[in-house]
Amino acid sequence: MSAAQTHQRDALLEQLRSLVGRRYVLTGEQQTRRFRKGHRTGEGQVLAVIQPGTLLEQWQVLRAAVAADCIVIMQAANTGLTGGSTPDGDNYDRDIVLISTRRLDGVQLINQGEQVVCLPGATLDRLERELAPLGREPHSVIGSSCIGASVLGGVCNNSGGALVRRGPAYTELALYAQVQADGTLTLVNHLGIELGDSPEEILTRLQRGDYRPDAVLNEVARASDAGYAEHVRDVDADTPARFNADPSRLFEASGSAGKLCLFAVRLDTFVKEASTVFYIGSNDPQDLTDLRRHLLTNLPSLPIAGEYIHRTAFDIGERYGKDTYLIIDRFGTARVPAAFAIKSRVDGIFERLGLRGVSDRVIQTVMNLLPSHLPERMREYRNRFEHHLLLRVSNDTGAQTREHLSSFFAGRDTGDYFECDEDEGRRAFLHRFAVAGAAIRYREVHRREVEDIVALDIALRRNDRDWVETLPAELEKDMVHKLYYGHFFCHVFHQDYIVRKGVDPLAMEHRMWALLDERRAEYPAEHNVGHLYVAKPALAGFYKELDPTNSFNPGIGHTSRQRGWGECCGGHEESHGH
Repeated sequence: MSAAQTHQRDALLEQLRSLVGRRYVLTGEQQTRRFRKGHRTGEGQVLAVIQPGTLLEQWQVLRAAVAADCIVIMQAANTGLTGGSTPDGDNYDRDIVLISTRRLDGVQLINQGEQVVCLPGATLDRLERELAPLGREPHSVIGSSCIGASVLGGVCNNSGGALVRRGPAYTELALYAQVQADGTLTLVNHLGIELGDSPEEILTRLQRGDYRPDAVLNEVARASDAGYAEHVRDVDADTPARFNADPSRLFEASGSAGKLCLFAVRLDTFVKEASTVFYIGSNDPQDLTDLRRHLLTNLPSLPIAGEYIHRTAFDIGERYGKDTYLIIDRFGTARVPAAFAIKSRVDGIFERLGLRGVSDRVIQTVMNLLPSHLPERMREYRNRFEHHLLLRVSNDTGAQTREHLSSFFAGRDTGDYFECDEDEGRRAFLHRFAVAGAAIRYREVHRREVEDIVALDIALRRNDRDWVETLPAELEKDMVHKLYYGHFFCHVFHQDYIVRKGVDPLAMEHRMWALLDERRAEYPAEHNVGHLYVAKPALAGFYKELDPTNSFNPGIGHTSRQRGWGECCGGHEESHGH
């Protein structure tokens, strides 16, 4: 690096420190580790991690980084599963400034709580707690919210979640910054709230909530995917219900995947309904197929949630997701991000000594000494049945659902069900979402036997009755375990393959993609492309439209990493790892 380049970097860092304070400009390897390293995959170097404390500071930091011709990666909670909010490797053509929005966690209720304005660092957990006194809830209430996922991250990635009626997180109302084709930075207010004209006035007033109710313009655009309920009911449609590259759900912030710098989004909220949970087990997948089709088409209101767990995923989740389950069960979701941050710092210390996975092995040793944390009836069903379905319905359809399940399983020896009490229902869904991180713990504890994880996120067609995967023998032999779980009524499945030591996980992933193409599945379904999947042409075109200079989060979806979308520097896909 030349003396001039070093001087320019130092000058930028001093400018950033003057904007947000020295404490909030992180440059050391240890300081930046938990921001540079993805929750499941992805890691790379950055010039600095910046943590602005106000929206105006975020704008000023962004303006300085763009003026210095830096790459900007926006990051909220860093809970993504495909590495889309961290660098991926070090083969970029410019320095990277990573802007962490965790300090900007504001939530503003508008329209009597029927809508909200969320700032960049607002989490689903925070939003859920803000809405609870009003008897309302956000688009997604469990799942990734358990580990502190952000509201804006869900919108940027069209995240779907577990709630059958609501579809992907979607809005057409957002406040964002965009780099134009000529390199100029502009602030676009499509929030539907009158806040002034200049960026300084708009951002300062929004930060303070300094606007009257009559400044909120209604019926200007959609703040949720209102048509999804009818869409998912069409069980004979030959296309998936939802997937990330669906052009009908790509709009400015929605699906933007970090190709814009978001300052706020405006979203609908929903009435929280009293509900009943039924736990269903079967050894015949056709039982669950028939139940899905009936319950989606014959109930007066759609089920609230229908979550699938295969027996292997149940087992891995029970053992290797136990600490996540117990933390949430005892302390609530609000404590989980802090626990992850502490673990990341501890891991970083040991990794500097050449010791990987120490905290995971210690935690797992302790967890193995504890008795099972799951209700007795769930464990009994685990022994009896291979396939498990957690069904939550609103109480106004509880009697109708109960009557159908009773008649459906009468005289059958393939399956059965029981109605959960409140505690069993809560624990069942908590177990389902503890499964999602269990494969990561398994990998770290069994490094001698495991090469890595291939994690697929797929959407099957709504009319697909053959949803159980059958793999060729040559693939089966390369896997230690297969974990299947997902949002069954939307036909969105998460499939984690724990790969044997010595097997190339990237080659396996590409072979899996070919099999999914044969099944006419769409992927990814809700975790977005990140740095794992290839962006399809419509999605890649959307990214280029949003970010014509390729200043934001370059390389996602295996697109160009070069300034102005130039030709890739080569070798990335071949060297790509998990």
